[in-house]
Amino acid sequence: MTISSKYYPSEPAKPSVVTSSVPGPKGKEAIKELSNTFDSRPAYFVADYDKSLGNYIADVDGNTFLDLYAQIASIALGYNNPKLISLLDTKEMKNAIVNRAALGNFPSKELDSVLTKILKVAPKGQTHIWSGLSGADANELAFKAAFMYYMQKKRGGKDVPFTEEELASVMENKAPGSPKLAVLSFKKAFHGRLFASGSCTCSKPVHKLDFPSFDWPHAEFPYYQYPLESNEAANKKEDDRCLKIVEDLITSWEIPVAALLIEPIQSEGGDNHASKYFLQKLRDITLKHGVVYIIDEVQTGVGATGKMWCHEYADIQPPVDLVTFSKKFQSAGYFFHDPDFIPNEPYRQFNTWCGDPARMIVAGAIGEEIVSQDLLSHVNKVGEYLFGKLETLQSKYPKYFDRLRGKGRGTFIAWDLPTTELRNTLLSKLRLNGCNVGACAETSVRLRPTLTFGEKHVDIFIEILEKTVKELL
Repeated sequence: MTISSKYYPSEPAKPSVVTSSVPGPKGKEAIKELSNTFDSRPAYFVADYDKSLGNYIADVDGNTFLDLYAQIASIALGYNNPKLISLLDTKEMKNAIVNRAALGNFPSKELDSVLTKILKVAPKGQTHIWSGLSGADANELAFKAAFMYYMQKKRGGKDVPFTEEELASVMENKAPGSPKLAVLSFKKAFHGRLFASGSCTCSKPVHKLDFPSFDWPHAEFPYYQYPLESNEAANKKEDDRCLKIVEDLITSWEIPVAALLIEPIQSEGGDNHASKYFLQKLRDITLKHGVVYIIDEVQTGVGATGKMWCHEYADIQPPVDLVTFSKKFQSAGYFFHDPDFIPNEPYRQFNTWCGDPARMIVAGAIGEEIVSQDLLSHVNKVGEYLFGKLETLQSKYPKYFDRLRGKGRGTFIAWDLPTTELRNTLLSKLRLNGCNVGACAETSVRLRPTLTFGEKHVDIFIEILEKTVKELL
């Protein structure tokens, strides 16, 4: 019995599109009505989640799509997963929803066991957790932790009290209480749409237009030639070029660089992969210059790459300082291991909720399912099968499968088309043919199926994909 049939014995056998457009007439009317109370312009279609199941998402027009996007890479186990639905019958979940705790001041008696479950699948070397509300929030909380840690070290340790000048100046948003510090991120990165995270985001102008930004540097992220195995020398040279830029920025930027933030695979920015060599050398540089090393695993985490956390492929030593998470975990926050990242006084890293206990329960259950069902082995097997099928299509239609990448990274796969218009046309036609697929950067197609996506789903997708490409010829 396959993973998907075990979870979803009644999952559709194939997609079904009954309208001549997506969205169809009911969907268009629903989007129009929704626009009276909500900005519905980004909507692909209006979903019917009651009728969505497993790896298939349904819409209000009666269409059923094979989903290779899983919302925005954020559904781990499939739609209406029975294990997650069963949580609704537990007292633990009822309390979390009905009596939502302000966890900092009034933690629930279940909180320790909930966090323990999450920590069982934490990145290697990480032993502590702080919870947030979204991916952007997780990154902003990590920045706060990094800044407090950095200044604490500069001050001389946790036992050194704040000066009167620090306490007074911070109330005026001035130094030394409000120091000028920077986070170094990378061009094409996406880390969220809030203020500090927006300053680190550098993928599309629309993400950050019209709001103030911090004066923070962006280094260059390596741009590799594919296939990797036949371009090792060129890609090593590219790594070294970008590493030099990183170190030059750290040593020359007009304000101190307190932290470095990187995605192991830039997702929104075009599925740009960082090599093991590059990620380890960044660790060496951050240690050399006393910079906090933050890995953003918001999209790459929780199994899609074939490891629970993508940066584990690099086996970075010593472990990075902070790892942020959200999306497929259904919760958010950051992992850490050094107790000095716990601020010297309470209420410094704090808010009303300190995370969402209901979503934290779901995260723990997702982690348990990944382990108990050995979903990482499943993802690697399916990913290898999927990549092989895509390589065959690439050999037949090279124009439509440029820079095919993600080999050996589970189902976290992408490729490029010649133009934005052609990429968007491909995705629109795929949807009309029954597959919901995502985009990134200007010309890339990205695959982000659930962890229960199987070989039978691959076969359906590849058949539809080839049919769709032929329609474009």
